[in-house]
Amino acid sequence: MMENKPLPLSVQSEIGQLEAVLMHYPGAEVENMTPRNAQRALYSDILNLSIARREYNQLLGVLQKHSTVYKVTDLLTKLLTSEEHKKRLIGQICVAEEVPDYFDYLTNLPPVTLATILIEGLPLKVSTLTDFLREEYYALKPLYNFYFTRDASAVIGNSALVCKMANSVRMREAMIMDAIFGSGLFFEGKKLNSYELSHHNPEVKIEGGDLLVVREDILVIGNGSRTTTQGIDMLVKEFCRNGSGKKHVIVQQLPESPESFIHLDMVFTMLDRDKAMVYKPLILDSSRYQTVHIQIDNGKVAKISSAGGILSLLRKLGLELEPVVCGGKADDWDQEREQWHSGANFLAIAPGKVLSYARNIHTLEELNKHGFHVVSAAEVIDGRYNLTSPGRCVITLEGSELPRGGGGPRCMTMPLRRSPMSW
Repeated sequence: MMENKPLPLSVQSEIGQLEAVLMHYPGAEVENMTPRNAQRALYSDILNLSIARREYNQLLGVLQKHSTVYKVTDLLTKLLTSEEHKKRLIGQICVAEEVPDYFDYLTNLPPVTLATILIEGLPLKVSTLTDFLREEYYALKPLYNFYFTRDASAVIGNSALVCKMANSVRMREAMIMDAIFGSGLFFEGKKLNSYELSHHNPEVKIEGGDLLVVREDILVIGNGSRTTTQGIDMLVKEFCRNGSGKKHVIVQQLPESPESFIHLDMVFTMLDRDKAMVYKPLILDSSRYQTVHIQIDNGKVAKISSAGGILSLLRKLGLELEPVVCGGKADDWDQEREQWHSGANFLAIAPGKVLSYARNIHTLEELNKHGFHVVSAAEVIDGRYNLTSPGRCVITLEGSELPRGGGGPRCMTMPLRRSPMSW
């Protein structure tokens, strides 16, 4: 959905009522891979698109009942109707992906066709022996991961951060988001481009799955395989510039492997003003992975120190969060299995109203013990359950293909605007 007037960006928490969200409906790009190139596409397996779409429609259906949904393809298509925006974006892509010979061809395509190609990929024109022998099918590779809209950008306060992706196969996602936020056609707010802010420093990497806006003055950031310390330093510098007073950045180190730990939101997400979903071995138990507190005072870093974990540090900052354990408390194996299938990756659409996969039954049982009523996405979509009903609830999505892609409801959504919270 698109409004004629640009939407003012505003995200000051993880749990305020979700007013507007950005999503990308998975398309042919998801199937434009083979087992041979799945690893390069950052997948551990290939997906069945028809089943993935059926599962995704549950998430989309719930959010359309509750929020304004903006779709990447719609925004990109409208953006490409402007010759100026089109030529700028195509020029950047052709330079970055080293395909200058395709510039004229791409700029002469109609907007709908061009938007499709930029997402689903462009097969290589084989006209030389070199092209024939290089064993590369695409001139522009498909954006296999774009339905995980959380990663390429993030709204922090009233600013849109365009992220600097850890893997080059996802760089075009960030370019498209930069063009969308920078155009001024759709959203009102400051744009921060990580590529420009870092002067294209290869050590700087930062992705939205590692960024949690816990409170207006508190960011919690994961430091692992997708977000480097240099990327965090860059963001802290920008956080310092935005406003005065005391602010806090909490950094949680993450394991480099397995792949289910790629982002912080795979082990820690907010559920309500007083509850958080946690993967116990990393967030509650003692480990070699540090929690670091960066204190900011009037635009300057005042102190950096080790802390005793995310929850204890948030408690000192006035946020008392009761942990709800991913996989339940009874069995380490259940915790590990359900975390692997995004069991800690929750999206809050309002305080105490969250979305999760139905397959993680031990996590859902644990939530139920903490006062969350379990309802299906189908019940919400067909009106049997009213999201304005009092009390906490977890809305469950049937999922077999989407979890195999490596992410959950938070990964597949990028909040643009949330209602302010009164803590």
